Amino acid sequence: GIRAQPRSRGLGDVYKRQVDRYKISHEHYQGGWSQILDREVMHRKEISAVLPYDPNRQEVVLIEQFRIGAWAGSWPHPWLLECVAGVMENGETAGDVAIREAQEEAGCIITELELIGRFFSTPGGSSELINLFCGRTDTSAVGGYHGLAEEGENIKAESWPLADALALLEDGNICNAKTLIALQWLALNHDRLRANWSI
Repeated sequence: GIRAQPRSRGLGDVYKRQVDRYKISHEHYQGGWSQILDREVMHRKEISAVLPYDPNRQEVVLIEQFRIGAWAGSWPHPWLLECVAGVMENGETAGDVAIREAQEEAGCIITELELIGRFFSTPGGSSELINLFCGRTDTSAVGGYHGLAEEGENIKAESWPLADALALLEDGNICNAKTLIALQWLALNHDRLRANWSI
């Protein structure tokens, strides 16, 4: 279940720190310039995400947690299946964050990383950049509940046979971009990874 207070108004001070408004003009493909446009950008820190994959057992690790954006957007099930992800702080590398977050959110030890790609989550209105990896792990002891209590995290981790995880794509049960991309990438690359990463 979900208990929620009425929405707050008057959050201008919050948004001043997160959203910049620009008056901007840009070149047209055909030559010349656009009219002056009003655009807003929500600034968010860079993200590192990882899909843990066990090449020997042919399993992946997905986490499940409540997501306020899905709830506010009236998605029927706001507890979403996702890859592991976390915010990068100053001085951290994307790989370091992927390894740390896999331990914190899923109890996974990542022993090798391969970069899937870097992409903007919603470039039409946000600066958030995602570094997405696939990480080698051993899923034999994966499971249970994880997350940092001081960050309000309550995360369920579970290993999935690769075929079952890929079936989630077909069933429409994966509704966030980073996990869609990671699973689709793994569908194309798991044979190569299995050959390179298997013991």
